[in-house]
Amino acid sequence: MYFGAESENQSQNRSKGPCEDAGGNQSLSKEKPLAQRPDSLSLAMAEPERWTSRGDGEVNLRMGESGFAAEPPVTVDQMFKTAVERFGSYTALGWKEGEQMKTMNYQEYYQACRTAAKSFLKLGLERYHGVGILGFNSAEWFISDIAAIMAGGFAVGIYTTNSPEACQYLAENCKANIIVVENHKQLQKILQVQDKLPHMKAIIQYKDALKEKRPNLYTWAEFMELGRDESNTQLDDIIATQKPNQCCTLIYTSGTTGQPKGVMLSHDNLTWTAFAVGRHVQLTEATKSQEIVVSYLPLSHIAAQMVDIWVTMKVGGATYFAQPDALKGSLVNTMREVRPTAFMGVPRVWEKMQEKMKSVGAKSSTVRRKVAVWAKGVGLKTNLSKMNQTPVNYRLAKKLVFRKVRKALGLDRCTKCYTGAAPITKDTLEFFLSLDIPVYELYGMSESTGPHTISLPNAFRLTSVGKLIPGCETKIHSPDQEGNGEICFWGRHVFMGYLNQADKTEDALDAEGWLHSGDLGKHDDNGFLFVTGRIKELIITAGGENIPPVPIEDAVKEAVSLVSNAMLIGDKRKFLAMLLTIKCQVNGDTGAPEDELTPEAVELCRKLGSNATRVSEIAGGRDRVIHAAIQEGINRVNENATSNAQRIQKWIILDQDFSITGGELGPTMKLKRPVVMKMYKEQVEHFYKEVVTPSTPDNSLPPK
Repeated sequence: MYFGAESENQSQNRSKGPCEDAGGNQSLSKEKPLAQRPDSLSLAMAEPERWTSRGDGEVNLRMGESGFAAEPPVTVDQMFKTAVERFGSYTALGWKEGEQMKTMNYQEYYQACRTAAKSFLKLGLERYHGVGILGFNSAEWFISDIAAIMAGGFAVGIYTTNSPEACQYLAENCKANIIVVENHKQLQKILQVQDKLPHMKAIIQYKDALKEKRPNLYTWAEFMELGRDESNTQLDDIIATQKPNQCCTLIYTSGTTGQPKGVMLSHDNLTWTAFAVGRHVQLTEATKSQEIVVSYLPLSHIAAQMVDIWVTMKVGGATYFAQPDALKGSLVNTMREVRPTAFMGVPRVWEKMQEKMKSVGAKSSTVRRKVAVWAKGVGLKTNLSKMNQTPVNYRLAKKLVFRKVRKALGLDRCTKCYTGAAPITKDTLEFFLSLDIPVYELYGMSESTGPHTISLPNAFRLTSVGKLIPGCETKIHSPDQEGNGEICFWGRHVFMGYLNQADKTEDALDAEGWLHSGDLGKHDDNGFLFVTGRIKELIITAGGENIPPVPIEDAVKEAVSLVSNAMLIGDKRKFLAMLLTIKCQVNGDTGAPEDELTPEAVELCRKLGSNATRVSEIAGGRDRVIHAAIQEGINRVNENATSNAQRIQKWIILDQDFSITGGELGPTMKLKRPVVMKMYKEQVEHFYKEVVTPSTPDNSLPPK
């Protein structure tokens, strides 16, 4: 579900004691020794602690006595060497150059990383200093990342959407000696702030020709040439001193409520999590049948790094790179060409596929449409019932519809489809389930090196984020009567600490070393975890009622299929209100929302009796027919509300949809609530100018 959230001072009011158990059947059974806080004066003398905020610090690994948790710790270089020994001649990376597919095998990949590491050292990379990487996914991105680790630095991904000032903050925070950029556009951001970066020694541009020559600015070819003939001695000496419990990667949180924090991940965090995930989801090793993945999600996010780089390396899989405009429409072309065996999509990617398929379905012939509807009914029923015997009508539906759909999406040999990074609606999960494409939810955060729980084919519940990865533990802190409380993590995937931020680290980790996620959740009787909300997103009304917004937002999106995004408002207010956006076309070049409705939205308007084809014809209550239909949907949601306080009293349709370019969504399409509140402050204040009583059912803003 969330997979990449961060604990932004969630738990300031909680005690630093152990977590209470909510009775989930996979809770920790034995007591853990209390980890004492590091004393800065005696740190060098003492045994490593559970956490550190020092870049050169070491931590005590959360080893277990048996099973996954007892797996011997290894460094990144050790894991990579093992992969080369076992899968040396297998394809590791693939990318398009024009119309031609280029590949690199594991032996070549490892040597390229060593060469790049020697180049970094020649450019003056110092131990425990950052190498910032700013660009779209590519072989050069992976090589820079691993080479930085081999050379004793920190691999630091920078979001491509960052402003020059945001890039400056990250580069300063990790004392970056070198920054690797994709192209001229990203280079300009660094050049704007380079005078404020005293640690920076060089910039490398890995795509396109340089538009200008500057001192200490290198093309990728020039950069690789620097280390090609260098002796191996210095690099080998550095690699030999690396330990699994030392930091090698920094993942910066999205910083929606303040400056981003540098999540310090150790070698063991990466290598153990890759081992545990690969084994748990039963990925096959290349010697039996090679796994194929497509890399397109932002690599500055832990989800993409863990899937695309580390888990794939562990099993000798091949990673193929999508085009930079993947999320603007070209992803499906890469998918059809590469045909991945495992695919990770953020909820918005699955939603976009759903919308596209619905709009294509709307244009199909009547007979085709009827066959598709019948097949989807069979698919959903079969998957939900999990029958031991596959019914004949399911096999027929598979032949007539499901195989064609999978092929069109490039998922014809994909047995593992995942979603994470933000909440996904039940409607989208059911849609794909009906097409015989189960989408399995992952849950975790940057601070847990990615996944903590995973849904599996034999352990799958709709809207649950699955069960624990073996070797990890979950506890629920301060559960209420229904078993809802803060989800806490334990395991070798738990991060080392926040770089140079001991106070923030102590907010995230309690005295026993449990990571407090800031998420609310509960277990069912079978040990499935359900995430029910986020502490900092909880709306506490003026009447004192605690309301998690996501279930209500999802219910509205399900009841009113015209709605693209919904954001509930009502913190410290007398009633709930909602901001809504309508499904619209997206600019293929910029990713910005446009005024034209999607074909599916136009079709829905026609069915309702409206001729609207643009958002501007609907927004602000301009179309009375659509206005009435939305109110009807909200009334249905309100009828199912658990209390009057949970009813939506007012709502408005905004002039444009939320987007990454607009700033309302983060890089993984997660809603940035504080940003939206600031952007639409005027509309929000308008909701509360006149007090509305909870008994009034129809209180949307009137047409202008």
